[in-house]
Formats: sequence, structure tokens, C-alpha cells
Amino acid sequence: MSTGSGNNRPVRVTTQTVVDMKHRGEKIGMLTAYDYSMARIVDAAGIDIILVGDSASNVMAGHETTLPITLEQMMYHTSCVVRGAERALIVADLPFMSYQNTTKEALISAGKMMKEAGAHAVKLEGGAFIVDTVKKIVGAGIPVMGHLGLTPQSIYKFGTYKVRATEEDEAARLLEDAASLEEAGAFALVLEKIPAKLARKVTEMLSIPTIGIGAGSSCDGQVLVLHDMLGLNKDFNPRFIRRYADLSTVMTGAVQNYIKDVKASAFPNENEQYD
Repeated sequence: MSTGSGNNRPVRVTTQTVVDMKHRGEKIGMLTAYDYSMARIVDAAGIDIILVGDSASNVMAGHETTLPITLEQMMYHTSCVVRGAERALIVADLPFMSYQNTTKEALISAGKMMKEAGAHAVKLEGGAFIVDTVKKIVGAGIPVMGHLGLTPQSIYKFGTYKVRATEEDEAARLLEDAASLEEAGAFALVLEKIPAKLARKVTEMLSIPTIGIGAGSSCDGQVLVLHDMLGLNKDFNPRFIRRYADLSTVMTGAVQNYIKDVKASAFPNENEQYD
């Protein structure tokens, strides 16, 4: 890991860093995090982007969808992550109904996420209908990451979590939306659960990086929800998830051993107490 001159602090990844990574063919790694401790671990491991996703609504608060989480709750999670990460670019989701009403409301929400929570960029879901909003936010100096394909905030509109843009007309709209978001000033674009061939076409068409989740290997980077890839959440099993650990089993065993030792008066022992 490269460091800053003389202070041993890592060099911060910026929006320009990830654009440059695309242009030199270097893949971009992105994971979610929602708290200080996890952010420290993920950041120290060398992740390029930490997404403070509205998936916090699911994995942290236990909601069925991402819709219930509020801007204030997202700001809390973001501020925790910012304090834990020295290197990664911190991108925060603007939650449902914090940017859809008016461009003014969207700018206020994005400004709070940057000024009060400390995010480095915000992410918005949607295509043509948010282009003016993206222009307004970017015009104020706030970097925006777009999000097309399966957009979880629109789950009740779609009515399903199935793969998006499999039909020709929807695929054509997605290509148009991707071009419009780049033109509006977005620095990157998440592509979620779309055919791999379409994701490749978008990636080759854009000069900004694409980050895939269930969109194949041709994207410029990949993102997963941390709890999914670490095996903390075993109830969600789409085909695009690869589990790199089984921490649910590890943690369950540790808790069971702790309970066993406490009940057997084996914890604490003489070395774990004070005279």
C-alpha cells in the first residue's frame, strides 16, 4: 500500500483515481461497510471503494427492503465508516425519498451527506429521471456515482428481484441512461443484475468506470455486500455471491464456547483477573 510523504498515512483513493484505474485496465474493488470496526478492517485490507449502502436497512436494521432507512440513519452509518477508513473512497447511498422529489431536496441531502457525515461521494439510483438531479449535485462540487439495472429502491415498481434489461427495449433504455448519466457528470456507474453481454457493452461505451454486482466479469470493478461475502448472512443466496468466509459458523462456535466456559466457571481464569 502506498503512503503519503513523511506521515505514513495511505494515499486516499479519489474519484479520479478510479477513473484512471479504468483507463489503465486495473480492476476496482468495492465492498460495503456500515460501522467503524468493519471499515477499519476493509480499508486496511486495501479495498479501493467502501460503499455505505442503503443495504444497511437489511443487514443492520433487519428490514425486508432498503426503503425504510432514513437520511439521518445513513448519515450516522457513513460518519462511522469515515472515521474508520484512511485510504478508501467513501461513497454513501442517498436513501429512498431523499432525492426523488426535487433537485433542491436532492442537493440538500447530498450536501448533508458530504458536509456533516464526511462522505466523499454519493450514489443515486435511476436513469433519465435523475439526470437533472445529477447535474445539479455535480455542479455543486459533489461527486455522484450512478446505479442502473436492478435498483432496489424501486422494488415495488418492478415487483421482483429478477435480472433486468433482458428484453431489447429495456436494454436499449439502459444504454441510453448510462450515456446520459456520464454526460451529466457521474464519475462511475453501478450495474446490478443485468446480462453480462449488456454490461460489457456499457463498460466499453463509457469512459467512466462500471462497478458490477451480478453483471459479469467485464465491468471495471465489482461490489458485494460485506455481510454476504463474509458468510454473516446466509439467508440471501443469489448466484452472483461468492462467500469468501463462513463467519456465521465461526462466530456461533465462539459464542457457544464462551457460554460453556462461563457456565463451567472456566472463564475468567487466574490470568484473566486481578489480585
